[in-house]
Amino acid sequence: MGVVAPGFASFENLTNVLVAMLPLMVVATGQTVVLITAGIDLSVTSIIAVTSIAGAALVTGDDGRLIGFPQSEVWATPVAIIAMLAIGALVGLLNGGCVVWLKMPPFIVTLTVMMFVSGLAIWSTQSQSISDLPHSLLVFGKNAWLAGGIALTVGVGVQFLLSRSRMGSGLRAIGYNSQTALAAGVDVNRLVMLAYVVSGLCAAIASLLIIGQLETGSPVQWENNLLDVIGATVIGGTSLYGGRGHVVWTFFGVLLLTLIDNSLNLLNLSYFTIMMAKGGVILLAALLDTLRTRAEAR
Repeated sequence: MGVVAPGFASFENLTNVLVAMLPLMVVATGQTVVLITAGIDLSVTSIIAVTSIAGAALVTGDDGRLIGFPQSEVWATPVAIIAMLAIGALVGLLNGGCVVWLKMPPFIVTLTVMMFVSGLAIWSTQSQSISDLPHSLLVFGKNAWLAGGIALTVGVGVQFLLSRSRMGSGLRAIGYNSQTALAAGVDVNRLVMLAYVVSGLCAAIASLLIIGQLETGSPVQWENNLLDVIGATVIGGTSLYGGRGHVVWTFFGVLLLTLIDNSLNLLNLSYFTIMMAKGGVILLAALLDTLRTRAEAR
C-alpha cells in the first residue's frame, strides 16, 4: 500500500491511523472478553450512541442539564462521564442478566437491546446531534496522548484480568465448556454477567473518545461500525467459539482493519467497495477460526 496509495507511508498518515484506531481498540477490547465466553455483544454501537447523547446533553452549552448551577464548570463534566459509564454498565448488566437468568441466546439478547437502545437514543433527541460541548469533555478524545493513555490503560487492565487472574481462567473455561467449568467450581453466572458489564463499560469509554474526535454527541454515533468491532476482534484471533482470545491479538486485528480502511480511502474507493473488502477479510478470518477449531477438536 505504501507503493500504490499516495501518502500512505507518511508519518502524518500513520499517526492519524493510530489516533483513529483508539476508540475501536477500546470497544473491541470489551468485545474480546465477551467472545471468550462464547457469547457476542451486538449492542456496543447502540451503547456508544446513547452514552454520547447522555453525556453531551448534560453539559452542552445549549441548555445542558448540569449547566447553570454554582461551580458547574468544575463538576459537570465528571458527573457526565460517571453517567456515561453507569449507562454502559447498566446496559451490559441487562445483557448479561438476560443471558444468565433467562437463558436467552446472546445474539438475540444483544440484537434486541441494540434495537431498543438505538431507538431510544433517536427518539429522545428527535434524531438531532448535540453540539456546543465544553473542552473539558472533548479533551479526552481531542488530545491524542490522553486518548492513547486511556486506550492503553483499558487494554493493559483487561489483558491483566484475562491472563493473570482467576477471572481470566474462568472466562476461558466457560468458553470451552460452561458445564465443565461449572462442575469445576467456576461461578459461571457471575463471570458471564461481568463480561457483558466490561463490554458495556468499554463501549462507554470509547464513546467518550469519539465525542472528543467528532466534537458532538449523536444518536446515530458509530451505527455503521459494528462490523468493524466484531471483525477486528475475530481478525486478531479471538475465537467465535469461545475459550481463546487476547487483547494483544485484538490490537493487531484493529490495526490491520484500520490500515485497510485508511489505505482504500486513500485510493479513493467508494464506501461500498471498502465494506466489501473488509467483509472479505473478516469472512476469511472467521473461516480460518472454524478450520482451526475443527482441527483442534479432531
